[in-house]
Amino acid sequence: MTAQIIDGKAFAATIRDKVAGHVARLKADHDIVPGLAVVLVGEDPASQVYVRSKGKQTVEVGMQSFEHKLDADTSEADLLALIERLNGDPAVHGILVQLPLPKHLDEDLVINSIDPAKDVDGFHISNVGLLSTGQKSMVPCTPLGCLMMLRDYHGSLSGMDAVVIGRSNIVGKPMAQLLLGDSCTVTIAHSRTKNIADVVRRADIVVAAVGRPEMVPGDWIKPGATVIDVGINRIDAPEKGEGKSRLVGDVDFPSASKVAGAITPVPGGVGPMTIACLLANTVTACCRANGLDEPEGLTA
Repeated sequence: MTAQIIDGKAFAATIRDKVAGHVARLKADHDIVPGLAVVLVGEDPASQVYVRSKGKQTVEVGMQSFEHKLDADTSEADLLALIERLNGDPAVHGILVQLPLPKHLDEDLVINSIDPAKDVDGFHISNVGLLSTGQKSMVPCTPLGCLMMLRDYHGSLSGMDAVVIGRSNIVGKPMAQLLLGDSCTVTIAHSRTKNIADVVRRADIVVAAVGRPEMVPGDWIKPGATVIDVGINRIDAPEKGEGKSRLVGDVDFPSASKVAGAITPVPGGVGPMTIACLLANTVTACCRANGLDEPEGLTA
């Protein structure tokens, strides 16, 4: 068996096209332009690249992009004051504070200072609670992207056995809630799970989000299962030359792809969906703020 590749890059492009269409209609019908504000504190190289990509894609779909770049030694009071101004700005429908923050800043305090209705990352405690109780919320972007790909591949997920490897607040826990919402039977596995291989092996759907390079080998995968690999890990690649590296997921792709029915690659799988879903969340937040119908197919 050779697994079907779930092309996240291509699927993300379809999501961005849908977002662009909704943005155009909001402009034409209601004279409203969705706006996304991204706040970057410090000069972390990976964060800078990510923020540039977010800004570029925001503009490409026709939305307003507001970037706020602050010095690494910015005080907590100044950062909270900026977020308060963005909360009150009617042109801003989504606010994202790029993580990680410098160590002198309290990430929980900062995230929970964002208006939950503008929290397009879905990290605010109010959105976490709403999601866990099955109510309308802003949904974290990476799990939302995973859910979209699973729905696209399977149609209905009802009754399927799903295992989420990883229990982070950013991916693992919200992913489990979303799968429960689609009537899966869900197990969260983690570093303390006994007989983890046997737990994973029974799953129709495996979502790997543990942050350990190639942790999940092919013999953990049930034949025909769908594997969503959230991991993005950089490892040494001496075959490319001295000092070279390459990206791998949390799943050993060569062995897993011989067993699974479908699998996401790394790179080119879940990664591109995260920014696409950020744009989708911003449009959803804009529609909710203006009492308009939410766009279909862009949220959970």
